Amino acid sequence: MNDVIVAWISVAGSILVSLVSLAGVIYTGKKTGNEMSKQLEIQQAVTDTKIDELTREVREHNNFARRMPVVEEQIKVANHRIKDIEEALKHE
Repeated sequence: MNDVIVAWISVAGSILVSLVSLAGVIYTGKKTGNEMSKQLEIQQAVTDTKIDELTREVREHNNFARRMPVVEEQIKVANHRIKDIEEALKHE
């Protein structure tokens, strides 16, 4: 009879240790998951900020690129006018 009681106590102890271990694993898993979620949110915010900044820079560049042909044409006209003025001054 004592052997049966000792066996049941041993089984109960094993079950108790298993349940405590399971609770620890669940707690650790949840805590790690929450920490990872927070890290991912931070990284996502940083990535979003970088993308917004790059988008702003690309738009600024595109605006500059659109204006350059106009400036080049204006320089061409100004150079032509300067040349005409120089020619006119030579003949005076």
